Amino acid sequence: MIPAFFAHMAGALALVLVVALGGCTATTDLLVPAGHGSGDLGLVIERESGAVAVIDTTARQRLGAIEGLGDLSHASVVYGRDGATAYVFGRDGALTKLNLLTGRIEARVQQAGNSIGGAISTDGTLVAAQNYQPGGIKVFNARTLELLADIPAVVDGKASRVVGLADIPRNRFIYSLFDAGQIWVADLNDPAKPVLTKFDNIGKQPYDALISPDGRYYIAGLFGEDGLAKIDLWAAQPKVERILPGYGRGEQPLPVFKMPHLRGWTIAGRRAFLPAVGRHEVLVVDTDTWQEVGRIAVAGQPVFVMARPDGRQVWVNFAVPDYDVVQVIDTQTLQIVRSLQPGKAVLHMEFTPRGEAVWISSRDAGHVSVIDTQSFETLATLPAKSPSGIFFSSRAARTGF
Repeated sequence: MIPAFFAHMAGALALVLVVALGGCTATTDLLVPAGHGSGDLGLVIERESGAVAVIDTTARQRLGAIEGLGDLSHASVVYGRDGATAYVFGRDGALTKLNLLTGRIEARVQQAGNSIGGAISTDGTLVAAQNYQPGGIKVFNARTLELLADIPAVVDGKASRVVGLADIPRNRFIYSLFDAGQIWVADLNDPAKPVLTKFDNIGKQPYDALISPDGRYYIAGLFGEDGLAKIDLWAAQPKVERILPGYGRGEQPLPVFKMPHLRGWTIAGRRAFLPAVGRHEVLVVDTDTWQEVGRIAVAGQPVFVMARPDGRQVWVNFAVPDYDVVQVIDTQTLQIVRSLQPGKAVLHMEFTPRGEAVWISSRDAGHVSVIDTQSFETLATLPAKSPSGIFFSSRAARTGF
């Protein structure tokens, strides 16, 4: 009993040290005005320097940077319910809790060897990380980053990388197992006793997924074959259904230069706009029948296909060699209405909460562009060090973000 006790205490002390040291870390130049709220703040990942820039979406200004976040070559952010607390998931497996208003790191844990994102629970008390190495998910107390649950993704004795993690109602998380071809739902209402529901034979190599804004449908894109896997979580007995099977059948597939992304932002009204893997097309899907109703030829291989908050437009960026182009689709006519070149190596886009502007990161150009979504004029250009992901605090109130 004594060795076990000391081992427990050593782990607790390490966590306390991590949290305490993190709380002493501040930015060098953060200038959030006193009394400023969190609703119009956001973060831009600056992958080259291992930092995040704090930005004001109303003033269209960079307020400063929070440094010391490790490898952000693939990083994502989720927000606590207050919109001022952000959780950064780094490629190196670190999970960092930030306070945007003070510019401080409040807690930080090295939770895995390779991580590609995470999610926050319905009530904001749990933060989950999805991992490539060692695989599986880990669930943490959102306030302290204390580890509450470690759920390996092991099938037939083999560990699987986890992708497509999303929050769903009632403190549950849903995610896909890339190597095992499965979808799991983890009920964390009692984090000490996670309850797992597993769906197998969903298709080969699910690479990412989206949850519809109402939390009803989970759709996993498949890299190893044409088609997608869908689960209706409102069904009395949910099951996996295949949609868009063979959407590239009979055609020579193109090499995939960058894996496309799926998220709830691809849904506009009664239609979903989905990137076709390896093809220069955006697929249009009726969300009542989940049948394909159209295809839109675009400039290259789509990476992000993002609907403006009102659903009136869809903006698309592309993999190399077309990664300096952004195209805008009118969702009524299904026509491309504008092609833009905001800068070399466009990596991410983020709409302001009501969609009057979109922020676009251009990694190799070293800036973020703010573009009016009606006139397509550039409203501001902000310098940034190899910017990639853009994450606004308005995500705090949205399922799947």
